Amino acid sequence: MKLITTPNLDRHDAFYAELLEAHRGLSEAESQALNARLILILANHVGDLDTLREALELAAEG
Repeated sequence: MKLITTPNLDRHDAFYAELLEAHRGLSEAESQALNARLILILANHVGDLDTLREALELAAEG
């Protein structure tokens, strides 16, 4: 699976608003834990180690 790096998210503003809402009222530690769980859930959905490695490399580049 090749990582999609071009805009591909339908209703991206709505997703961003829901992501912010999910973090509302959480402590920094709770927010970090939510992000970690979300990453693991989405990584499981992707299910391809090469694609996940590519995503990690892109994220590390900043």
